[in-house]
Amino acid sequence: MRVKEAKDFLVQQTAEQAQREGVSLSDLEKRMMYFTESEDAVENPIALNEEFEAQYDSAKYESKVAGLMGRAYNRLKEEASGSVQTWDEAIRELKKGDHYILVMWAERRIAAKPWGFWKTMAASFVLAVVLFVLVAIVDFLKHR
Repeated sequence: MRVKEAKDFLVQQTAEQAQREGVSLSDLEKRMMYFTESEDAVENPIALNEEFEAQYDSAKYESKVAGLMGRAYNRLKEEASGSVQTWDEAIRELKKGDHYILVMWAERRIAAKPWGFWKTMAASFVLAVVLFVLVAIVDFLKHR
């Protein structure tokens, strides 16, 4: 498998997942999934990046695509098709170089989690306060 074939497959599967979920994935967002500064670039990386940065927030985009990629991969696993092997082969091929799509693939685990770091911290704090209050009540009732 060549780099272009690997990216074509991953972008196609991610776009299909977006369509299944009713999530918009523009042509520019798809083109950005091909971004690389290496000789494998399908278009001028500087021009592509400038166009993208003018219209999108990179962090939101990366999170969106990472989630779509993770769910697309899980869908392929559930379908038990040979596409999972193709996906894995595509990732292996891309890991030989420097490709933006790998950033989003690596981020998929973070994007798939419903609880972010700060939500977990807030829940932990609330739990600690509740436990402290319960201990105080029990101690108060013992010394009455």
